[in-house]
Amino acid sequence: MKDGHVQLDGPLDLPDGTAVSVQPLPGKRRRPRRKAPAQAPTTWGRTLLRYAGRATGLPADLARNHDHYLYGVPKK
Repeated sequence: MKDGHVQLDGPLDLPDGTAVSVQPLPGKRRRPRRKAPAQAPTTWGRTLLRYAGRATGLPADLARNHDHYLYGVPKK
């Protein structure tokens, strides 16, 4: 194997369409396996949860009337 392709030792007299099987030989050099990431990637949700409950000085009805504070629509 080289760069993911099978390399033969020499020409073979096989007709087109012949089915073949390729298996690694024991004890031969193999491509090293990729290591799994040490830690799962952080999602946006987890990142945002770090800031949950930390804002101060906000109106008590912000959750209910956020459109009012962002866009000026009438309060609910």
